[in-house]
This record gives sequence, structure tokens and C-alpha cells, in this order.
Amino acid sequence: MKRQYTSESVTQGHPDKLCDQISDTVLDAILSEDPMARVACETCATTGLILVMGEISTTTYVPVAELARKVVLDIGYDDSSLGFDGNSCAVLTVINEQSQDIAAGVSRASETRDNIAAEQKTGAGDQGMMFGFACDETEEYMPLPLVLTHKMAKQMDEVRKSGKREWMRPDGKAQLTVSYDGFTPVSLDAVVLSTQHDDMVSQKEIKNAMMEDVIRPILPSKLLNASTKYYINPSGRFVIGGPAGDSGLTGRKIIVDTYGGFAPHGGGCFSGKDPTKVDRSAAYACRHIAKNVVAAGLASRCQVAIAYAIGVAQPVSYAIETFGTGKVDEEKLANYIRDNIDLSPDGIIERFKLRRPIYRQTATYGHFGRNDLDLPWEKLDLVEQLKRLK
Repeated sequence: MKRQYTSESVTQGHPDKLCDQISDTVLDAILSEDPMARVACETCATTGLILVMGEISTTTYVPVAELARKVVLDIGYDDSSLGFDGNSCAVLTVINEQSQDIAAGVSRASETRDNIAAEQKTGAGDQGMMFGFACDETEEYMPLPLVLTHKMAKQMDEVRKSGKREWMRPDGKAQLTVSYDGFTPVSLDAVVLSTQHDDMVSQKEIKNAMMEDVIRPILPSKLLNASTKYYINPSGRFVIGGPAGDSGLTGRKIIVDTYGGFAPHGGGCFSGKDPTKVDRSAAYACRHIAKNVVAAGLASRCQVAIAYAIGVAQPVSYAIETFGTGKVDEEKLANYIRDNIDLSPDGIIERFKLRRPIYRQTATYGHFGRNDLDLPWEKLDLVEQLKRLK
């Protein structure tokens, strides 16, 4: 069956990604001093203004405004001519402590709440559904369109920061449509790439530079053909960008962060959240399981879905889908996962050592399939265990 799939990614200077990076930078700063902190940090940005808000309970102090400005400057918004400047923008903070009602449910899960003598367990920080996905079409165990769009976005940032194209500015997007025959990618149908630029460069120069510096170095030539369509800065002009062109908000790029539309999403974002928030930690655990299932040869595609109730340690549901590629019964596999892998918040946090400042690095180019990073949920340490199910 022939079909097309499309995925997108964005650069560091995209306004939503700028906000994700600020939120995760604040989280990392807090966890480096107070690993047990409860953090739900949201950021929004618009012309000349950053607002950092949320619920944070911690024993330490971090200079939130200073951290936010540093992120903006690191990205490259360091002059008012760019429409946004970390040196001069206003930074407002509105931060409260975590609700006592929520804190009570998280600190002592319902399974042990009525037994004071029982070992204290952490309850899920919220209700919700979490999904993990993996496939064998790339070495990253990720869908090809998303892998390539992340690489294009990263390449755009690297070209800009190298100074090779002095007219490039921080905001940018990449998008790719891939034609499939069944589950096999066969060609690249459409390439969409937009880069913010200064006012003096011509569109012809932009198109030539993006072909030379981004598209040709990243996209596999064997998948390109005469029918491949290229849309480079298709709006014709992209001078106004970043928060000056579009407001930004933490958690508004959740499909970019996960699987590019190849798997469902529970709706909760990752950035700015400590690991008691299962929106983040359980999504990492689902990815870990799905990747190891595929790497163990039990399926060529795998989706793991679990759900939680707030204040309850153990998931309320488990489901595994292998899309007709499985070599083990899905119910048997789901039961094995339930009985042998601890998916409580405590179990996930301990297995991945999540109370560490490791999150800013995930705030761009995706949280999964990151072979350039040492992420615990990407390790293939369940493969030998799972192979025994064959």
C-alpha cells in the first residue's frame, strides 16, 4: 500500500522552541541543587517580552530572569535589529508553589496512603495517556521523515552559527514528505525549508545556499528524484521572525518533540516538568520499551501506550500495538511488560536517574532517537531480556 507521511522540525530560534529551552534551563538549574524539587515551569514570549510562570516547590534559588536572558542570547537573539534581544527584552516571573492538594497525592501514592507504616511511594503527578513508538526504518529506530527534518533544522542552526551565511537569523523550519510502499520509504516527495534572513539578501541566494548547505548534505540522494518538489522560503520573505513575528509558548511543539505524527500523543508536553510528571517520565519509559521491542526483533514497528490516575503509582492501563509486524502475541507482550518492568514514577525515575539536570539538551531536535546524546531512555538494555519471549 502506497502512502505519504509528513513530519516537521524547527530551529532553536523558533519562538515555541525558545520557550521550551528556557523552561528546561530553569528545570536543570533547580535539579542541579535540589533533585527532589517539584517543577512545572511554563514560558511564553512575544515582542520584547518573556514571561516565566508556573508552580515550583524547591529548597533552592535560581535567577530565573538571568537564565532566560542567557538562553535567548545563546540562541542568537542578541541585537534589536533581529526583532528580539536578550539584553534588553523584559523578563517577568510569576511563580507559585505546587498546590498542596497535588503535592499530597504525589508525595504519597494512594496505594500506601492509608498505611502510615508502609514504604512511601510517589504517585503520578497527573492523570493522562502516554505513548512510545519505535520502528526499524532508521538506525535511530525513528520514522525517517522526522529524523531527516530534525537533521535539517540542526544543520540550519549550525550553518547560521558558523557565520558562513551572515544573513541567516535564528528562526527557521523544516518539513519533509516521504512516499512509502507499505512501511518502506521509497522517495522524498516534498522538501519545505524556511529560514529567517536579513533584509538585504535575495531569495535566489537563500535558495541556492539552503540547497548547498542544508538539503544536499542531509537528504539521501537515493531517495531524491526528478519529481521531488522543493519549497524554500515559500512565503517569499521571512525577515520578521522569532517572538517578534509570532508569540511562543512552552509545549506547543509536542509532535516535533515526539514522533512527527507517526504515533498518537497524550497531549501533555515535556519541557519544564520534573520527572514526577508522568507526561514526561512515562513517555520516556514508553519509548524505551518500544525501542527495545523493535531492537530485540519482536516487531518492526511498536507502539506502547499506558495511562495513569493522579496520585496513583501504578498505571491503570497497558497496551502494545505492533501493526501486524509482531512475532509475539501483543497481549503476552503487554502482560510481560506489566509484570516485569516497574512503570511507577519511582521505578521510572530510578531506572533512568531522572533527578538530574539533563533536560535542556532535549529541548531542540526531539527527545527521541538522539544518537548524539547519552539519554537513558534510548539505551538498548532490555534487548536480551525481551528476546527470551520469542
